[in-house]
Amino acid sequence: MATAPTVLYQRSRAARTRAEILKRAVDIASAEGLEGLSIGRLASELEMSKTGVFAHFGSKEELQLATVNAAKEIFLAEIVAPALKHAPGISRLSAFLDGWLSYVERIVFRGGCFFAAASAEFDSRPGVVRKKIVELTRAWVTALEDEVRKAQKLKQLSKRASPRQLVFELHAFVQEANWAFKLFDERAAFARAKAAINDRIARETIARPETGRRR
Repeated sequence: MATAPTVLYQRSRAARTRAEILKRAVDIASAEGLEGLSIGRLASELEMSKTGVFAHFGSKEELQLATVNAAKEIFLAEIVAPALKHAPGISRLSAFLDGWLSYVERIVFRGGCFFAAASAEFDSRPGVVRKKIVELTRAWVTALEDEVRKAQKLKQLSKRASPRQLVFELHAFVQEANWAFKLFDERAAFARAKAAINDRIARETIARPETGRRR
């Protein structure tokens, strides 16, 4: 019978192997799509047996879901966690968007924004993978809208601004930069997107009464 230290070692090793598989899976899926994933492809690239990879994921669908969740954790670490250090409202909203642009520009995934690619791939495909992508993407949009509402409550942004409409536009600027960078290799798209984001937020920013300047 295996001793407790042996069991812990085996579990730790299995966790490391699973993480390594998912790291490669996320990178492949960002560029080639989740449908491009296969047990055989991953086994070959990681120099593992198919049985070894299959032991971590019982089906292609489970592999796809695990890959989406792994991408979510990277997104949270790269974008959300750093932005949460900023004060609520405009500062945090801007940090979310700056972090998102940086994550694409730094090629965290070789296919650009993982969720932009996954959304385009699964937007017309029913099933649990699509549901997971919708859930996570909606959570991100909601987080951006919440910061707009906080900024309005703090009297940083005009109450006339519709959080949904404003975030729709801000979200589109980042998506456009991602598209232009991946398709045309235009790094200047990030500067243009940032300028557009700053201008759009500035147009809704409430001026300080004592100076007439915008916050």
